[in-house]
Amino acid sequence: MSTSDRTGVRGILAPVDRLDRWLLVVLLVLIATCAVRYLERHGLGTESTLVLAGAALLAVAAVVRPLLPARRWWPTAWVVTVTVLWALLTLAAPSFAWCAVPLGFAVLQVLPFGGAVTVVVVMTGVVSVATLRIAEGIDPTVIVGPIGIAVVTVLVYRALQRESVARQQLLDELTDAQDELLQAQHRAGALAERGRMSRELHDSVGQRFASMTLLLAAAEQDWERQPRLARDHVRVAAEAARDGLDDVRRVVHGLPPAEVAGDETSEALPTALRRLVDETRTGIDVTVHVHGDPAPLPAEVAGAVLRSARGALANAVEHSRATRIAVSLTYLGDEVRLDVRDDGIGFSTDRVHPVSGRGRGLAGIRDRAEALGGRASVESAPGDGTTVSIELPLGSS
Repeated sequence: MSTSDRTGVRGILAPVDRLDRWLLVVLLVLIATCAVRYLERHGLGTESTLVLAGAALLAVAAVVRPLLPARRWWPTAWVVTVTVLWALLTLAAPSFAWCAVPLGFAVLQVLPFGGAVTVVVVMTGVVSVATLRIAEGIDPTVIVGPIGIAVVTVLVYRALQRESVARQQLLDELTDAQDELLQAQHRAGALAERGRMSRELHDSVGQRFASMTLLLAAAEQDWERQPRLARDHVRVAAEAARDGLDDVRRVVHGLPPAEVAGDETSEALPTALRRLVDETRTGIDVTVHVHGDPAPLPAEVAGAVLRSARGALANAVEHSRATRIAVSLTYLGDEVRLDVRDDGIGFSTDRVHPVSGRGRGLAGIRDRAEALGGRASVESAPGDGTTVSIELPLGSS
C-alpha cells in the first residue's frame, strides 16, 4: 500500500516516510523534555499527574497516527484530538508550546489548505496566550508575530506544494508524450516495413509470376505441336519459381537480389539487367543499353536499380501493349540513372493512383528511390509511350 493510500492524504505537504519518522522522533523528545521540565518546576502532584497523563496521551496519538485506517473522517478526528490535548497542555505548562512545530507539520500533511491554515492559526494563538500568561504586561508582537509567521509558513508550503504538483503533472505529460511518440514510431516503422515488403514483392515476385504465367500459357499452346519447346517453357518457368522463392526470402530479410548480392564489381549490375531482359520472354523486343563507365555500386543501390527495372518492365509488359522496350543504364559520376522506355499506349500521369492498377508499381519505385536519397519520375501521355526514370546516388544518404 502506498503512503497516499495509507494516510488518506489530502494535505498540502506530501507525506514522506523519512519526514514522518523525524517528526515523530522530534515530537516525542519534546514531549518528554517538556514533561521532565514541568516535574522539576512543580514536583509530583495532582496537577502534575494530569499534565503527565496528557503528555502520554499526546505521545500515544502521535505514535498511532500512521497506523490508523484509511478513512475519510480520521484526519479531522486526529487533528482535533491532538490539537485539544496540546492546547490544554500548553495552557497548563507553556513549555509544551515547542511541540507546536512538529505538530504543525503533521497537520500540514493531513489537512487541506483551508483547514491547515485554521488549525495552525489556532495553535499559534494558543502559544501566544500561553506566553502572555507568564509574561509581564501585554506585548502585541507576541500575538501578531507568531500568527503572521505561521500564516506565511503555511502559504510558502502551499506554493511549494502547487509547484510540486505542477512539476509532477508536467512529468506525467512528458511521460505520456514519450509513450505516444514511441507508439507512433512503432506504428510508423511497421507501416514503413509493410510498404517496403509490398513494393519489393511487387517488383520481384510479381514480375516472376507474370513471366511464369506467360511461359506456362505458351507451354500449353505448344504441348501437342512442339513438345520439346513446351518442356523448355516449363523448365524456364520452374527456374523462375525457384528464383521467386529466393526473392521472397531475401525481401523478408531485407537483402538485395541474389544477382548483385556480394558482387560490387562494375559489371554486376549490367550483367543482372541483361539476364533480367533475357528472362522477359514475352514476344516484345527488349534491349539493354549501358552508357558511361560502369562503376562498382553498393549492393543496396544495385539491388534498388534491379528491382526498379524489374517492376518497370513488369508494368510495361502487362499494361503498355508495347512492341519495343528499351532499358538504359547510365553512369553519371556520382550517381546512376535507369530509364525504361516503351512505345506503348501510354497513360495520363494525372490519373496514376498509388494503390490501384499500374500506379502501384510506379509508387513503389518512387518510394524505393526516395528511401536511398534518389528520385524517380514518370513521363507518359496517351498514345506516346512511357518512360520511367530512376536516379540514385552511388552511396545511400
